[in-house]
Amino acid sequence: GIFIVILTVTTLKILIYTLLSPEFRIFFPQLTGVLTLAFFIHNCVITLLKNNRNQEKNVRDLSIAYFLVSLTYLYVGVLIFASFPSPPLSKECIEQNFLDNFPSNDIMSFLARIFLLFQMVTVYPLLGYLARVQFLGHVFGNVYPSFFHVLVSNIIIVGTGIAVARFYPNIGGIIRYSGATCGLAFVFVYPSIIYIISLHRENQLTWFTLISHFLIILLGVANLMAQFLI
Repeated sequence: GIFIVILTVTTLKILIYTLLSPEFRIFFPQLTGVLTLAFFIHNCVITLLKNNRNQEKNVRDLSIAYFLVSLTYLYVGVLIFASFPSPPLSKECIEQNFLDNFPSNDIMSFLARIFLLFQMVTVYPLLGYLARVQFLGHVFGNVYPSFFHVLVSNIIIVGTGIAVARFYPNIGGIIRYSGATCGLAFVFVYPSIIYIISLHRENQLTWFTLISHFLIILLGVANLMAQFLI
């Protein structure tokens, strides 16, 4: 009887250890890279909303947009993760592109790819506009310097996307690498430096503030370096 109890407890421990995710994993910088991209997106939101006709409705429109996007990603992510057959398969087998989890002859996944194509047709020009406005606006002081500048900018943007899709079609890696790189500047470095300069001009800068914001910048650098080490 005691042997059966011990065997049952041991079996339950093995099942719990197998089914439950560990509280800490060495691969957590992959998540921090993605989260940094979420903060970096705020830079694009400012570019979009500054052309809104009714500026007083920006908060409402942005709240609705964030709610719908969060609902969409949570629905897809939770549904795929919960319905994935584990066991016998491991959750690690889930592909970065959730459509790759379905066979190529699946009708529903084929229709989903068609709808995804229509989404990219509308979203990609918007992303190209954001990149063009921010880059050309800061470099040349004009969002439309000339037709040649815009043409070269669009060729570089489209060519970069095609090259990445051809040689590195890993959406998760792209998100965390780009998020950690761009987030280092717009999330960690620029806000800290601007705040330090502002306090220095007002003669309110202290050593504690300087060191704490320097550590924030180092945290962003460590986040970027961790993406290439994990």
